[in-house]
Amino acid sequence: MTGARVQSGSPWEEAFGFARAVVAGDHVHVAGTTPFKGTVLYGEGDPYEQAKVAFGNALAALEELGLGVESVVRTRMYLTHARDIDEAGRAHKELFDAVRPAATLVIVTGLVDPRMLVEVEVDAYRGALGGAPEGAPA
Repeated sequence: MTGARVQSGSPWEEAFGFARAVVAGDHVHVAGTTPFKGTVLYGEGDPYEQAKVAFGNALAALEELGLGVESVVRTRMYLTHARDIDEAGRAHKELFDAVRPAATLVIVTGLVDPRMLVEVEVDAYRGALGGAPEGAPA
């Protein structure tokens, strides 16, 4: 399934020429994903709700490829305000606590729609995750 692409119908996908998710071998990369569903912004003014919806949209792209939250190995959160770190982090923990992916959180000056407080990216791995390399702590 290398090269498979998922489109979500986001107006930005068509305008900017990108796919929501792209399969590259055993890796799946989910593009910057927002708290929009169609043309409706969910959680306006609420960073927790926006993070949950944005991650839900990213996970829905993975589901189209037969993957679940357990396949997520890395997440990135882009926030427009440092004051929202705890709320976005709480949403992340609720979704990924059992998986514990590598995670990055960055404060940015703005997103494509000024009502958005959160945008996320997700990377997943479709192969079997092996144990620690020989000699590394388990």
